Amino acid sequence: MLMGLVQVDRKDGVATLTLNNPTERNTMTAEMVADITEAMNDIEADQKVGAIVVTGAAPAFCAGANLGNLAEADGASLTKIYEGFLRIARTPLPTIAAVNGAAVGAGMNLALCCDVRIAAQRAKFDTRFLQIGLHPGGGHTWMFRNIAGPQATMAAVIFGEILDGAEAERVGLVYKCVADDQLLTVAHAMAARAASAPRELAIITKRTIQEMANVATHEQAVAKELEPQVWTTRQPWFAERLAALQSRIKKS
Repeated sequence: MLMGLVQVDRKDGVATLTLNNPTERNTMTAEMVADITEAMNDIEADQKVGAIVVTGAAPAFCAGANLGNLAEADGASLTKIYEGFLRIARTPLPTIAAVNGAAVGAGMNLALCCDVRIAAQRAKFDTRFLQIGLHPGGGHTWMFRNIAGPQATMAAVIFGEILDGAEAERVGLVYKCVADDQLLTVAHAMAARAASAPRELAIITKRTIQEMANVATHEQAVAKELEPQVWTTRQPWFAERLAALQSRIKKS
């Protein structure tokens, strides 16, 4: 399904959202943001979708915000551009960024907003804010630091280090780096495993993992997980899957 500048494909419970404006390297414009928002609303309304892969039409993942728009930017207009990646950050569904090429500025934010990042070897992570005389925005430094730590953040943001897929994996910015031609296959297979779980269970568990950032002790973590775990034992899917597991054990 094509929505203007965004293409959405569904398979195995996975929606692959592709930024589809390759001639402009999938830059974030007001039109792109509107299409991402529409696509995400449609994906979340589809109860058959349990996970999302975000990628870009080659050769870029997303080359950042439109520089013409930035030259005339104010707080309100910047916030509208941020919505292109913040809409994906807010989804309750599990998300994977399949970074196939350049992820620059706001495009790097798009990757950072996803739950997991998988990079092709040819991927390029380039914050570029300081290099064009612009302070980072959209929560860039906070996300980068939380994912990869202060030193990697300083190296990339302040010192202008550009990371390819392998280097991004080395510093912990991405979960794994794979061969260019295997990127979408690997990302889809991983997303399909998440989508194979009961949708509501995956959503609740994702929220628990996110909320653990505010939990200080193991004891508090045990308490926080107890209620949702007990709740799942009362769900029909648990009884069905437990019975299937017990049946396999008896046959082995």
